[in-house]
Amino acid sequence: MRRIVLAAAIATSALGLAACGETAETADETVADMNADAESVADEATAAGEEAMAEMEEGMAEMEEGAADAAATAEEAVDNAAAETGAAASGMLDKAVDKAIEKGEAAADEALSDM
Repeated sequence: MRRIVLAAAIATSALGLAACGETAETADETVADMNADAESVADEATAAGEEAMAEMEEGMAEMEEGAADAAATAEEAVDNAAAETGAAASGMLDKAVDKAIEKGEAAADEALSDM
């Protein structure tokens, strides 16, 4: 009877060890799957970050180009305004000189007629 009890105890222990071995294998597989999932998520996050960085750099380049265009347009507008102002001032000066000459001639004619 002792042998039967001893054999039963050994069989129970063997079954328990086998179950633990299967549980350990299942746990190892689960950990491996989780690691693969984590690596996949990390790769996707890295790719998304790199894509966002590329889009940001492209946006910055477009902003710089737009700023350069705006600066060139503003500079052209200032140059045009300066040219128009210069032309207007020159025209006003010419009119003032002409008027002064007319008044001078009129004054000279009046002075000569008074003599």
